[in-house]
Amino acid sequence: MTTQHPPAVIPDRLFDDAAAEARWRARFHAPRMSTPDWALDAPDANIYVSNASGVWEVYAWNRATGEHRRVTDRPNGTLSATTSPDGEWIWWFDDTDGDEFGSWVREPFAGGGKAERAIPDVHDGYPAGLEIGHRLVAVGVSTDDGSELFVHGDGKTSRFYAGKDDAGVAALSRDERLLAISHSEHGDSRHPAVRVLATDGFATIADKWDGEGKGLTVLEFSPVAGDPRLLLLHERRGREELLIWDAERDVEIEPRLDLPGEVSAGWYPKADALLVVHFHQGRSSLHRYDLATGELSALGTPPGRIGGAGVRDDGTIEYSWSSAAEPSVIRARTAEGTDRVLLSPPGEPAPGSEPVIDVFVEGTGGRIHALVARPHDAPEGPLPTVFTLHGGPHAADEDRFSAYRAVWLDAGFAVVEVNYRGSTGYGSAWRDAIEGRPGLTELADVAAVYDWLVENDRADPDRCVVNGASWGGYLTLLALGTQPERWAAGIASVPVADYVAAYEDEMEQLRAFDRALFGGSPEDKLAVYQECSPITYVAAVKAPMLVLAGDNDPRCPIRQIENYLERLAARDGRYEFYRYDAGHGSLVIEETVRQTAAEVHFALRAVESRR
Repeated sequence: MTTQHPPAVIPDRLFDDAAAEARWRARFHAPRMSTPDWALDAPDANIYVSNASGVWEVYAWNRATGEHRRVTDRPNGTLSATTSPDGEWIWWFDDTDGDEFGSWVREPFAGGGKAERAIPDVHDGYPAGLEIGHRLVAVGVSTDDGSELFVHGDGKTSRFYAGKDDAGVAALSRDERLLAISHSEHGDSRHPAVRVLATDGFATIADKWDGEGKGLTVLEFSPVAGDPRLLLLHERRGREELLIWDAERDVEIEPRLDLPGEVSAGWYPKADALLVVHFHQGRSSLHRYDLATGELSALGTPPGRIGGAGVRDDGTIEYSWSSAAEPSVIRARTAEGTDRVLLSPPGEPAPGSEPVIDVFVEGTGGRIHALVARPHDAPEGPLPTVFTLHGGPHAADEDRFSAYRAVWLDAGFAVVEVNYRGSTGYGSAWRDAIEGRPGLTELADVAAVYDWLVENDRADPDRCVVNGASWGGYLTLLALGTQPERWAAGIASVPVADYVAAYEDEMEQLRAFDRALFGGSPEDKLAVYQECSPITYVAAVKAPMLVLAGDNDPRCPIRQIENYLERLAARDGRYEFYRYDAGHGSLVIEETVRQTAAEVHFALRAVESRR
């Protein structure tokens, strides 16, 4: 980097009112935790991740003794972890400062032992799946050369798969005879195929691919030993639905659920039912599907977002739940229907926030769903508005609690979250509509929602801000260059800024994703990459922008962001830059607070100048 870019301003406080200042910070610092995940054969051995220390780290919970223990302690935090089925070991992924490149290590669940490299003769790389059995461990590694899959057992490690295409370890049967892998040998990592192998020699038992544009997602094998049924998601009818496949007999069962939207699921412990998580229009709910009778029963969860969910041996369902107005809690619902709070992190819970309402807008590609929140007691009429665009792109905004959304409301902004084409939960055609023209397609939907809100006196057209992280950051930069008249400011965190340079530097799994999305590499489709790249439109940018980036980001690498900023500086663009020592975002709460303060402060200054 040759240019000294103007640094972001980090205010000591966002609000003059002491109560408001304390409230927004408390939401970020309030302890949170994931739904506990227990060892398959030792249900008292549980792990979860929590920010209780101020950094997201892995914790162990011994239900028999009630002891909670912090397992990891790393400067930039840890998120990826699992247990061995006997509950003796905790495995976690060890990378360098958030760069996602490293190896799996393990340490005793009970503590007292040092973390050790779990499989010494498997080289470092990006994680591509991990399945741990009693006898065997299967692990996937991705590098710039492609994907390699290994199995470790009886003290020996062998590679059973290698290829240039994206592939990963997906599921291990309960008796460890069968291993399912996901692969994209047909050339499309966004719509993967599935192969089931015999672990005693890795001969192929069966392959399944539903054809172009129809992916298969492996969920898990039956938890019952000797039961070879594999639970998957298919999209044969234009949306993700459930499929149960016995690969050895090549027998399929397709549970037909009378539910709109899309679903995922996991097995009940006896494999006689499925716990179904249903997603529709930004909200999720839980259901039980009886495999013998085909009966689907709603489990009575309130509207909002269901996080992780699982079923204990006694039929108790444990799950996380939140809504836009209410912070996340971990709940337990017994087989008899009694629902209670299972776990509360130590300390004060996060202050609540405002609900979201649904807005449906007709766009060029169909009806667009957006979630809109307004500040408490806001007057009728147009408000300064921030359009917060989600990442992914294959993700969706939901009616969930967000300290980030809440601080914008506290600052007087309405918040708009658009589930543009490319989002999940609205069918395969909606998700895949961005193929061949990513970025510009999503922004047409954002523009339609923007126009509707302005026409209906909800948003002040002179004080609209666009922001987002990752794919949302990419859309932000692209919006500033292709829709310059709409935006008073833009805030792009860890964005794609120069798509051709990003492709050169990003992790191979994302290059495979991009080839599937664009229809080829930049060498094949250079004109499309350039048309869809924010750096192409730098000269058209009018609004001030704030860009935030991590030095160790393998997904949106720093060089391509520097390319964009150099070009912006050369034309005297108005911008600020915040650079930090982490990867694709930060797991350190105080760092997140600093970045959020910089973002909101930047936007407040920008819209104030437009009064």
